Parts: sequence; C-alpha cells; structure tokens
Amino acid sequence: MPAEAEEDPGTETTTAPTPAAPETDGGENSGEEGTAQEVEESEAHDPHAPEIRILGPVEVTGVDSTGHGPRIAQLAALLYFRSGRSADDLCAHMDPVSPWSVSTLNARLQGLRRSLGSDPAGNPYVPRRRSGDDPYRLFPSVRCDWTRFLQLAERALPLGPAGLPDLERALALVRGRPFGGRPLPWAEPYQQEMITRIIDVTHTVATYRTPAGPHHDPSAARQAVATGLDVDDAAELLYRDWMRIEAVAGNRQGLHTAVTRVQQVNRALDCSLELATEQLVNDLLNGSSAAVRIQDPQLRCQ
Repeated sequence: MPAEAEEDPGTETTTAPTPAAPETDGGENSGEEGTAQEVEESEAHDPHAPEIRILGPVEVTGVDSTGHGPRIAQLAALLYFRSGRSADDLCAHMDPVSPWSVSTLNARLQGLRRSLGSDPAGNPYVPRRRSGDDPYRLFPSVRCDWTRFLQLAERALPLGPAGLPDLERALALVRGRPFGGRPLPWAEPYQQEMITRIIDVTHTVATYRTPAGPHHDPSAARQAVATGLDVDDAAELLYRDWMRIEAVAGNRQGLHTAVTRVQQVNRALDCSLELATEQLVNDLLNGSSAAVRIQDPQLRCQ
C-alpha cells in the first residue's frame, strides 16, 4: 500500500476499513475515570500540540476561517470525538443530506494534515493511513477545550468553594454555544451534554459567589451567569441565580432587568415560567429575605 493510502480513493472502495477502538484522546470517553490525568500527561509531553475548540464556534489551531477552513475544522472535531470511524461514516457525518465522496474526504484530510503539522518527534498530528484497514484518527496529543473543561470541573467540584478558581477557569474556556449555532447532527448529543455541564458549573459558581462571606464576589457571579446564558438563554435556573445576585447586592434595577429578561425569553418560547421562578420573582419583588438564601448546589457534574 502507498504511504498516503487515504489519498487514493480506490483504497476505500476496494477494502472496507475496519473501525478501530477510539483513541484515548478525551473524545468519546471524555467522562471516564483517568481522562484528566491522561490529558495532563499528554499536554506535558506536547504542550504546543494543536487544539480543537468547540466551546463556541468550531476553531482549530492553524486552520483558516475562510475557504474550506470551517469544514476542515469540523472534520477535525469529528475525528476527535468519533475516532476510528470508516470513510463512509465520516462522509455521511460531514454532510448527511449529500454525503462527501471519498476523494473529498481525502482532500480535506490532506488540508488538515498540512494545517496541523507534526509534533517535535516528527509524527503528523493527522497520522497517515498506510492501508485501508488503518483507522481515521488524530494523534493522541491533539488537545480539545472540552476535555480541558471537564478536567478542571471534575477536579474542582468535589472541593466545594475551594474549587472556585478551577471552575472559573473552566468557564473562561467557553466562548458561546458549543459547536456554534448550527452543529452537524453527529455533534448534537455532545452539544446537549456540554450545555448541561456548563450550566451546572455556572450555577455552582454563582451559588458560591453570591452570599456574604469570604467568597462573595457579585462581579464574578454575574460573569458566570452571563457565560451560562450565552450558552443557553432559556436556562431559568441561571435567571434565578441572576435575580439572587442582584437582590443580595441591593440592585433593584438589576433585579428588574433579570425578571424582565426571563419573561421576554419565555414569551418568545410561548411557555410559562417555572413555578420556582414565579415564586422567587414574587418573593424578591415583595422583599422576602428568605428568597435570597442560598442552598448548597446540586453538583450534577460529578
């Protein structure tokens, strides 16, 4: 077989590749025990490895944002999260309506390989396939902001307020809705998981930063809520956090802004406020001190 097996469309039509087990890269197995340690070891080995950023519009180190760049970046994300898939799977995932041809896949792989380059030992970050049975994958040292987010959150959540620095570092990685506004169908389940995790971390930070005490920081609490609402502007849990922040701060105008905003969002969605939100609005606007009591967060990210 030639060294560049994937550059020969005939390779895939005559020999069906056998999917391999996913690489230990923080993709499909990102929530499993040991991932954080593996990521730290990989980053220590190659701290300048390219990064796939999906906590917002998809971006990849070295990949242009024009021309074929956005599709190449999406292909990189697919290879990271769905390592070891066949050519047919990749082609269908990249365009379910009109699947790519194998020649198009190969051309985009070449572009991705050129963009990412090689590690210090000369290993391409997009390994060359030498036979039709070789998996489509990325080199294990390729990084991802989502894996880093999980690493920080899972390390911090069991620590209570002592974990705030890492939780806020995790939120600082979030640039918007994961995978952008219109993810490919394969990415939608990942997007939903990420949104849920981000909201949990946001709520935890707001819960620790709102009450009076050593961790009280209204600005940090507002920043966390703003990040979470940028990811899901219909998350009523976060609007309740926002209301409590403004109530504790004595910011009546800010409280009214939060109430008005959640009402507008629900009107646009043609749905009613959750009972917990209605009760909190009534209590806060009527000056009930019990409404601003902060309970320990339910840490669903663990």
